[in-house]
Amino acid sequence: MKRIVLISILLSACMMGFAQGCLDPLLSQEMNRRSDDERIKVVVLMKAQYDRSQLSRRADFIPTKAERRAFVVNELKAFAEASQHDLKRTLAEMESHGMVSSVRSLWSANTLYFEATKPAILDLAERTDIETITLNTQHQWIAEGETPTPASATRETTPNITKVKADQVWELGYTGKGVVVAVVDSGVNYNHLDLADHLWDGGEEFPHHGYDIVNDDNDPMDDKGHGTHCAGTVLGDGTAGSLTGMAPEATLMCVKSIRGDGFGGAVNIAGGMEWSVEHGCDLISMSLGMVGAGVADKEILRRTCEAILDAGIVALVCAGNEGMNILLMMYPIPNNVRVPASCPPPYLDPDQMANPGPLSCVVAVGAVNYNDAAADFTSQGPVTWQDTEFGDYAYNPGIGLIRPDVCAPGVGIKSLDYENTSGYTNMDGTSQATPCVAGIVALMLQKNPELTPAEICRILEETSVKLTPTKSNITGVGRVDALAAVNAVQAWDGIAEQNDNQALVFPNPSQDAFTVQCDDMTRIEVFSMDGRLVKTMESNGSQCQIEGLENGVYVLQINRGGRKLVQRIVKY
Repeated sequence: MKRIVLISILLSACMMGFAQGCLDPLLSQEMNRRSDDERIKVVVLMKAQYDRSQLSRRADFIPTKAERRAFVVNELKAFAEASQHDLKRTLAEMESHGMVSSVRSLWSANTLYFEATKPAILDLAERTDIETITLNTQHQWIAEGETPTPASATRETTPNITKVKADQVWELGYTGKGVVVAVVDSGVNYNHLDLADHLWDGGEEFPHHGYDIVNDDNDPMDDKGHGTHCAGTVLGDGTAGSLTGMAPEATLMCVKSIRGDGFGGAVNIAGGMEWSVEHGCDLISMSLGMVGAGVADKEILRRTCEAILDAGIVALVCAGNEGMNILLMMYPIPNNVRVPASCPPPYLDPDQMANPGPLSCVVAVGAVNYNDAAADFTSQGPVTWQDTEFGDYAYNPGIGLIRPDVCAPGVGIKSLDYENTSGYTNMDGTSQATPCVAGIVALMLQKNPELTPAEICRILEETSVKLTPTKSNITGVGRVDALAAVNAVQAWDGIAEQNDNQALVFPNPSQDAFTVQCDDMTRIEVFSMDGRLVKTMESNGSQCQIEGLENGVYVLQINRGGRKLVQRIVKY
């Protein structure tokens, strides 16, 4: 008996000691409630991380987005496999003894998740290659209040489409055709008539046009309704009656990352995002977010969103519906915006330059009504990352990170009903505003599929209807305008890199200055890779020199006779 008591005391002391190291306190508490043979769902964040600056420098030399995406995915996969190799061997040995089960890995965040007994967890806590072991907690990802109400299948174009002028973009010939949009949500009723004829073809491996991350199978059928409604706002084509989609000819990739009750883990969301990118999506629409997230969950999602940016993909993410909770002193600023909408954008607005920081793939979206007034529920920034491994965007002192970036109609939004193949419902929320912006991005990408996330974010911000003098922590820069955004996109057929080298830039790369030769040049603009304009020069001839740039990769935009030519240049 004394021996058992002594072992128990030593085990508790060991757990308390490691709780201050790589064991998260929540996990330690859970372990204290469990017996030795019970398995606990855990997440392991590896200490090793790929040097993002090195990855970006290498990726910037790759000519197309598709090739860049493949390169980054393969690099991060190889890195995760190498850094996790020894740990996976240990886990396999533990699994053979019944101590561990259901091991899965995330390359985007260099993370593993599985079920393990207390002795297994304590053994893993002694490893030096692990940053954190935390509890795989389940959170509510779909905001409160997003309850559908029935809507009739009248023959119409829904008012959110006309409000943002998406229908006027269709008249220019841009409907999203050829652009693959991944809707990462509760799944999608892919049998709905408004979706059925423009679904992603996953072949024999993915016959239902996507994947179910939660149940680890190839059937992402919606069992809640949220994902189907959001998909309809992106690309519902009106076959059953009402035209609800901003980009009605875009292609839908269905990804289920949360359960039917709206709950899920951070690893499921990260897994849905990386699966989408790995299988060829052009953008991600994600009307999900975690409120009151723990540090480990925030770090997993931020790591993932940075990896998605490095792969050249943008994600449209809802800010959340917790705006009214500020008055109740629940989730106060800087914790009112949900994760991962709280992750940094791919482009830093000039108003953010008072407190700049690193970037990620997330364009955060708030909600307004049809009068362009902020919805009372829309979550409010700023946010901060001071309490995480990133330690950036200081809030006190400092302005934090301004969230959201833009806003869109999110009140009284009609879209698809998941319970049948021809019905419609109305819903309110930033979840309904987000797919509106995602659809607009699909229209932009049809016009120029090589747009970078930074360019997409910058154009959305610069063309939005301004609702405040500066970027706001309620409505961002303003309400999106699809027509203005698409008109601001330079068509792909005007890019010099793909059209007979009509502009010559040499030497490239260069240690000093660049010489640009091009007939009829009127102006040269130089942008950093995060979308900032760093230099402008007027030209009335066929030759111009660019000097004074810091080392790095830049996008050179040459205005020539009303046409814009674009090339990348490298200063080293």
